[in-house]
Amino acid sequence: MSDYDVYATTYDAQFGKGLEDIPFYVEEAERAEPPVLELACGTGRVLIPVAKAGVRVYGLDSSPSMLDTCRRKLSALRSEVQDRVTLTQSDMRDFCFDERFGLIYCPFRSFLHLRTTEDQMTALRSIRAHLRPDGRFALNFFNPSVSFIAQAAGSGRGVAKIQKEFEDPESGRRVIAWATMGHDPVKQLIDTFVIHDVVDAEGSLVERTYKPMRLRWIYRYEFEHLLHRCGFEVEALYGDFDRRPFTEADQELIWIARKAKR
Repeated sequence: MSDYDVYATTYDAQFGKGLEDIPFYVEEAERAEPPVLELACGTGRVLIPVAKAGVRVYGLDSSPSMLDTCRRKLSALRSEVQDRVTLTQSDMRDFCFDERFGLIYCPFRSFLHLRTTEDQMTALRSIRAHLRPDGRFALNFFNPSVSFIAQAAGSGRGVAKIQKEFEDPESGRRVIAWATMGHDPVKQLIDTFVIHDVVDAEGSLVERTYKPMRLRWIYRYEFEHLLHRCGFEVEALYGDFDRRPFTEADQELIWIARKAKR
């Protein structure tokens, strides 16, 4: 079972409106020699727009429930879109396809679910092995703020605070999402519990669920070093999905890496 199984029914309602990265990844997919591969494709938030753009795309995810949601969404689309998609349940650290891809991409900070250097390097080597000779790897994750991390770590586990409200797609009830966060600056871990409170029309609590999420943040030059160790060279580093060059003031690190010639 994947941690993300518990998010499958509400993921799109809570996170599906984050659309600013989709044109970027669609454009990268259209530029690449098909097919392309999306790691941690989840419910198809990015994968389905890529397929709609006419690109043959493979989707890999460790959560069977998230993949089931993606399949349901695909089933409502035209047959030619469905035919462009191949979904596989697997781990991004250790996957195997006969295909070689012109682009492998990992959107929405999903690479941060790899919580050790060994896991990160295993994944990067597997990614490199599945790229065509001129293939490219694209991903994004947040730019860690040292001052924020130090302050958060010094104050202990963060007090629960509201993230957002949304409507449960199955029950139609209002969901209030909260989160508690703990930071480990030595292991570079963010340990989060997302709390979903389902309330009725009068605002009374009907149900409460706890959904874990653990990430390991990565610093800019740390990742650049990992890429080089695993046979990549950095083609571009952006600070926004409009392809503006990265500056230290930017909150996001958006990478394009090319398979290096050895």
